[in-house]
Amino acid sequence: MSEDLGITVKRDDDISEWYQQVVLRAEFADYSPVKGLIVMRWWGNSIWEAIRGFWDPIMRNHGLKNHYFPLLIPESLLKREAEHFEGFTPEVAWVTHAGENKLEEKLAIRPTSETIMYEMFSKWIKSYRDLPFLVNQWANIMRWETKMTKPFLRSREFLWHEAHTVHKDKEGADEETKWGIDGYEKISEELLAIPVIKGKKTNSDKFAGADYTYAIEALMPDGKALQMGTSHMLGQNFSKPYDVKFMGKDEKWHYAWQTSYGTSTRLIGGLILAHGDDKGAIIPPKVAPVQIVIIPIVFKETDKNIIKKAEELKEKLVNHGFRVEVDSRDEYTAGWKFNHWEVKGVPLRLEIGPRDIKEGKVVVVRRDNGEKSSVKNIYIEQAIRDELDDIQIALFNKLKENMDKNTVETKNVDELKKALTQKKWAIIPHCSQETCEEELSKKVEGGPRVIPFDQNGVSGRCINCASNAKYSLYWGRSY
Repeated sequence: MSEDLGITVKRDDDISEWYQQVVLRAEFADYSPVKGLIVMRWWGNSIWEAIRGFWDPIMRNHGLKNHYFPLLIPESLLKREAEHFEGFTPEVAWVTHAGENKLEEKLAIRPTSETIMYEMFSKWIKSYRDLPFLVNQWANIMRWETKMTKPFLRSREFLWHEAHTVHKDKEGADEETKWGIDGYEKISEELLAIPVIKGKKTNSDKFAGADYTYAIEALMPDGKALQMGTSHMLGQNFSKPYDVKFMGKDEKWHYAWQTSYGTSTRLIGGLILAHGDDKGAIIPPKVAPVQIVIIPIVFKETDKNIIKKAEELKEKLVNHGFRVEVDSRDEYTAGWKFNHWEVKGVPLRLEIGPRDIKEGKVVVVRRDNGEKSSVKNIYIEQAIRDELDDIQIALFNKLKENMDKNTVETKNVDELKKALTQKKWAIIPHCSQETCEEELSKKVEGGPRVIPFDQNGVSGRCINCASNAKYSLYWGRSY
C-alpha cells in the first residue's frame, strides 16, 4: 500500500506532479486504457453528483426541462453553421464504420449539442406560444484535445450540463444569458467556495457562433486562470441555418433568438487545485462525499466497545443529515488512517478513544487548518454543524484574499510581464481592438481572460497601442 502513504511533492514546488498525485491517491479518478480518457472514481463522481444536485433544482425552478439527445451527430448538421463547425473541427472524433461497413455519412461524437438540438427545435417550435423554450441536458462530451491532457482540467471526454434556450426577442435572450452566468457564480462561490471574476469574453475569445460570451474565471495557486463556466448569447446565428422560427402574434414568421450555457467536470479539477495543500485535497463541506470520518483509537482490551461507540456516533450524526464514515479497519494504524483521509480532503476528523468515552467527549480535527478541539457528546451535533459552516466560509475567504492580493493593475507591457512572472493576474486598460489583443499576446505570455462587468470607470490608454482605453481587461495565463 506504499502508493497510499501520501503526497510526496509540495504543491508550490511542482504543482503539476502534486495535482496528478492528489487525483490518483485521493481516488478522484484513474487513467483508462485510452490515452486522454479517465475513469471517474466514486470520490470524484460524488462531487459531480453534489454539483448536479445543487444546480438541477435551480434550473428546474427556472423552467428548464431535462432532455437527452443522441451522442452521434451527422456531419451535414455540423456544417450547416460554418463558424461553429470550424471552431470544433480539430477536436471532433468521427465514427466512419459500423462493423466492416463504411457509413454513408460520417457521424461526429458530440463536441457540443447545438446542431442536433436545433434540428429538433425546428420541428417542435411553431408559435410564439411555445416560447420561451428552455431545455437542459446532462451528458458526456468528447473533444479530441491535441494538447497534453490532465484529469478533469483537460480530458478528451468529460461530463457537463448544457442548457439551450429559445426566445421570441433579443431582450429575453440577453436576460437568459445573464441568468446562466449568475448561476455559475453561485455554484462556484456558494457551493465550491471558489471566488470568481464575472464578465464578458473578448470577441477573439468568445464561443464560435455566438454574438457574445459571458464567463466566470478563477485564479489558481500557480497564477493561472481557470474558466469555470460560460454562457453564450447566440442571437439568430443558429436559428437561421437550422430554421428555428415561430409564428408571431402578427401572424408572420420570425427567427428565434437563442442562448446556450454550460459547465463541466472541470469544476472538480478547479476545486482540487484551489483548495489543496501539501497533504492533499481539501474539500468544501457542501460537496464533500464524506464530511466526517470517525477514527476509533483502539487498544486490544477495549476494541469492541470503542468501535461500538464510534458506530453509535455515526448513526447519530447521519440522522442529523451529515455524511459520515467510520474507519475501523484493524490492519492499519490510527496514524495511517489520519493520513489517508487527509489526502482525500475530508473536512472533519473525529477521534474517539477510551479516555474520550470515559469523559463523554470527542476530539474534533479540522482538515483546512489542523485545529483540534474536544467537544462533549451532548453538544456534538451543533458543534460539528458550526465547524463545517466555518470551514466552508474560511475556504472561500482564504481564496478571496489570495485573489485580491495577486491581482494587480498594470499600465505598460513591462508591468504586465512582471505581474505574469510573479504568478499574478493583471488588469489592463484596453482599446477593444482584436489586432491589438493579438499583438499583445505575442509580446507577453497569456491572453485575455474576461472583461469584468464592474468596470468602476475606465480611464487611461491601451497598454499596447496607447489609444484611448474602452474597458479594463483581466489578462493572465490559463489552463
